[in-house]
Amino acid sequence: MITPRLAWLDALRGWAAVVVAAFHVSPLVLGSERHLRIFQVIDLGKYGVLLFFLVSGYVIPMSLERHGDLRRFWTGRLLRIYPAYLFAVLVTIGLGAAGIMRMPAQLSGETTASVLGHVTMLQDLIGTRGVLRPFWTLSFEMVFYLMVAGLFVWRRNGDGAWWAAGLTVVAVFGLPDDLLGGTAGHRRIVAVAALVLLGCVLWAYHLGRRPLTLAAGLAGIVFLALPLLNGHATDQVTSASSGQAAQMLAVMFAGTVVHRVQHRRLGRIPAVLVLLLVGAGVAVHVTPAVAVAVAVTFGVAFGLRERRVPVVLVRLGMISYSLYLLHIPVLAVIRHHTQRPLLTAVAFVVGSLAAAWAGHRWVERPAQALARPRTGAAEGPRPADRVPV
Repeated sequence: MITPRLAWLDALRGWAAVVVAAFHVSPLVLGSERHLRIFQVIDLGKYGVLLFFLVSGYVIPMSLERHGDLRRFWTGRLLRIYPAYLFAVLVTIGLGAAGIMRMPAQLSGETTASVLGHVTMLQDLIGTRGVLRPFWTLSFEMVFYLMVAGLFVWRRNGDGAWWAAGLTVVAVFGLPDDLLGGTAGHRRIVAVAALVLLGCVLWAYHLGRRPLTLAAGLAGIVFLALPLLNGHATDQVTSASSGQAAQMLAVMFAGTVVHRVQHRRLGRIPAVLVLLLVGAGVAVHVTPAVAVAVAVTFGVAFGLRERRVPVVLVRLGMISYSLYLLHIPVLAVIRHHTQRPLLTAVAFVVGSLAAAWAGHRWVERPAQALARPRTGAAEGPRPADRVPV
């Protein structure tokens, strides 16, 4: 047992990653019929993902405010998520070339949109499927980072409760699902525009000039148009509608609400009302069972945050990102060699944990070490026209 200040968040990440991985191996181990019976009661995949989103909503604004500098924040974020992501892409392409995994048809049929979508991590919200299905959540993570950074620039980073409530309310309206990416041509245009706009945003934050960062902040918030207007551009993507996509973002801002009320930057009554509203939205756009399960799990973890946390969950939390990214390739290799349920289960547990540990040890940790000098102490006084710390 260990009791670091944020160990409970690592434990939640570890638990969420295990649940998502178990959900994906379940049809092979339990059989399709039993898997569907469980799915009809509760979608464990969405349950695990929404836990991830709550944790991100809690942590990311806190991380940005701790850095106090958008260049360091984005450097840390990109070095945190991109190396393992690119490694997973290369592994998947290698397995595809070996005939072990099947690549999405859009990769060859809509190469420009698909490749650029992977570069920006916005593939699912552009309307193209990732080479790995779990990549869809990274599209929402990226939009959330851009929005949080934009709100920070404009000194509106305390408005998380309004965003959580507003997105939930907006989600109930009949939003267009494919306004921006309903055709292959539109998806290609959106993919190019997203790459250019994202590049300009990151370059502006790197320069740090106040007028540029203000413009970049607005541009970052503009990325909200993707989930609001293009949440289900094709059947290849995971979000079922733009309403559901908006609700996913609302859940992330709900995590921010928890952090705000914990540190007395938001009253308890408004926070409770917002969280209840978001929970009701999840019940409508996902399922009531998922809404209740996510609320109970996060609530229990939050209530026990000062208690000792099982080491195994914390360790799983440390490798959770690599576990989330690499368990599907591991499953594909196992499925290629055996269909026996027991052997599949044992090999999947051992193989997924080994791959996650290796990815964390040799990809994530070196990248994080590279990020530390760039995200550590401030480099000295900044000119007046740069974003203040």
